[in-house]
Amino acid sequence: MFTTYVIITVIAIIANAGISVADFMRTRFVLANSAEVGLPQSWLPWLGALKATGAAGLLLGLLDVRFIGIAAATGLVLFFIGAIAAHIRARVYHNIAFPGAYLGLATVSLVLAAVR
Repeated sequence: MFTTYVIITVIAIIANAGISVADFMRTRFVLANSAEVGLPQSWLPWLGALKATGAAGLLLGLLDVRFIGIAAATGLVLFFIGAIAAHIRARVYHNIAFPGAYLGLATVSLVLAAVR
């Protein structure tokens, strides 16, 4: 079970760190997606910071600061529930699988960290 926790959490760290960099760089797909769901561009640095903080917290969880890892995974679960809600509110369903995948990674990381 520990190996599964490490693998899933490392994937979640990489995914969240990568998408936070895309937010900070204001890549074309991030700008298009945020416009589609009605989020102002001024929010991108804040959203990127939340994702980067979540990734860092997951990393600390792997390094045996268990409560930080659990808190980070919880925060990412809530964040991506909000992202899915933004997609639903805006009726943007064609790419809802992306926040869904991030939500799945965060949820599995949270469950595995909690039972570890």
